[in-house]
Amino acid sequence: MATTEYVNADYPIPTYRFVLDIDGDGKTDGAFSSVSGLEVGIETIEYKDGTGQVVQMPGQRQALGITLRRGTIPKDSPLFAWLYSVSENKVDKKDCTISLTDESGATKLVTWNITNAFPLKLSGQNLDGSSGAGSVEEVVLAADRLTVMFH
Repeated sequence: MATTEYVNADYPIPTYRFVLDIDGDGKTDGAFSSVSGLEVGIETIEYKDGTGQVVQMPGQRQALGITLRRGTIPKDSPLFAWLYSVSENKVDKKDCTISLTDESGATKLVTWNITNAFPLKLSGQNLDGSSGAGSVEEVVLAADRLTVMFH
């Protein structure tokens, strides 16, 4: 007896589940497969007293280096202009968000709010002449602060 299998019309499942919003306007400025560096760290300061005891105290926050990999960028994304302004020594720090979405890409699950970010690197860019959209291998952002919001 033969069995019938149904394939979801949305197959394959989208791999670009991390969405970058640079201007805070709710518009997708890039979609990526993976993100690293979404971590908050504190430096430690060690104090030594005369008896040989070592006391550790929290110090300043560590700098953030956020890397977005294997993504697509729409033709009207401000990412290229932002990177160009930084390369001209016009540091334009912006607050932006990176959101993890569900399989459909419509519902945000987790959002990381990034404060005072600026781009350091954009590599592996390929442009599609018919649509104007581009694909990139890696985007690296430097930032001052990171907060997380669960939806």
